[in-house]
Amino acid sequence: MADAKMLKKVPVREQDPKVRATNFEEVCLGYNQEEAMEEAQRCLGCKKPKCVEGCPVSINIPGFIEHIKEGNMEEAYKVIGLSSALPAICGRVCPQESQCEGQCIRGKKGEAVSIGKLERFVADYALEHDIKPAGAEVKNGHKVAVIGSGPSGLTCAGDLAKAGYDVTVFEALHELGGVLVYGIPEFRLPKQKVVKKEIEKVKELGVKFETNVVIGKSTTIDQLIEDEGFEAVFIGSGAGLPMFMGIPGENASGVFSANEYLTRSNLMKAFDDSYDTPIAAGRKVAVVGGGNVAMDAARTALRLGAEVHIVYRRSEAELPARAEEVHHAKEEGIIFDLLTNPKEILVDENGHVNGMKVVKMELGEPDASGRRRPVEIPGSEYDMDVDTVIMSLGTSPNPLISSTTKGLEINKRRCIVAEEETGKTSKDGVYAGGDAVTGAATVILAMGAGKAGAKGIDEYLKNK
Repeated sequence: MADAKMLKKVPVREQDPKVRATNFEEVCLGYNQEEAMEEAQRCLGCKKPKCVEGCPVSINIPGFIEHIKEGNMEEAYKVIGLSSALPAICGRVCPQESQCEGQCIRGKKGEAVSIGKLERFVADYALEHDIKPAGAEVKNGHKVAVIGSGPSGLTCAGDLAKAGYDVTVFEALHELGGVLVYGIPEFRLPKQKVVKKEIEKVKELGVKFETNVVIGKSTTIDQLIEDEGFEAVFIGSGAGLPMFMGIPGENASGVFSANEYLTRSNLMKAFDDSYDTPIAAGRKVAVVGGGNVAMDAARTALRLGAEVHIVYRRSEAELPARAEEVHHAKEEGIIFDLLTNPKEILVDENGHVNGMKVVKMELGEPDASGRRRPVEIPGSEYDMDVDTVIMSLGTSPNPLISSTTKGLEINKRRCIVAEEETGKTSKDGVYAGGDAVTGAATVILAMGAGKAGAKGIDEYLKNK
């Protein structure tokens, strides 16, 4: 029977859906040491590990899992630390099912190894036991500036510091962490317990941070290079400009971008009664969109006491959000109105939302994305009773940096054009990565880009 047992993952404990729908504490409780060691036994230790190929930052996965099997968590952490600056974050928010776990050989028969939950366990163990990352033995005397303290900026800064560079990170907001702090909710990614502590680990590598510095306003990239002596710059400024549908009534009071809504809740702590940040709790909330950010906004609104509907124009099979996020949202009682698209936001005499006109859709031929294109069903309009609408349709980069930096090429989506392997842009000495280059994507892809940027900058300065 031992073999049958090896086919199934060790289950992971979670808060009960009814309880967690009323609080902002972490939903997934992770493994304890015994569970982690048991799950690690399922790893086959492949000679040619496919899981590593599936990881955007190329963590030696069988290597760190081998140490867990032996109960040596410190060594496991050191192995992860060679490739990732933010393992406690990645263990929580990476789409492992389509990356490392999606490639896991064990998953061909039975379930893949819970690589993400094991990474999370090791990283949390390191945070609890204050295990320090290995920094540079000697400084090389070169100065590099990093713009943005989100996942790409933190990764790039960490890798450069390990290589001996003198790194300063410039952050526009008053808190460090970028999307990790303002975008992803507390119940998926605790700020004090995880994000702050992971940033402390980057500081321990010798990275300096300056907050409230808006590049393009406070200073420019050209000034950093010409006046402040930075020899290279990495732009990891993210994609903070929300998109809207352009339908009637979208300017009404009670319509938010998911960005604003989540920033109020997360960064300004509106979810906590002891802060007086205003947030529209809403009685009935519609979240338009089907990605992870839509799930985050919907689950936040639910915890603030609303009945919440996700309005998405395709079917469940096309939802871009992670399966785990959709599953958690459903468990908590969020209603999915699929194959439905807004036509107009209805507004009362005071300029406030009092409903939304929607139309039913059916799926036609595949479009450029490879997904079947939604087509309106004539005469199927109806009104939804809502008082708050949250638009979660993706984001694009803020044009502030590109418009104040001479010689920096951008594409028609206003994203910075950069080489994937090195992060090199059209401007000498300037590198970029993450959502500022790709548009809104995942934390781990941004980290992969930060890693590539650090490598590109290192090669550039060594050859200069």
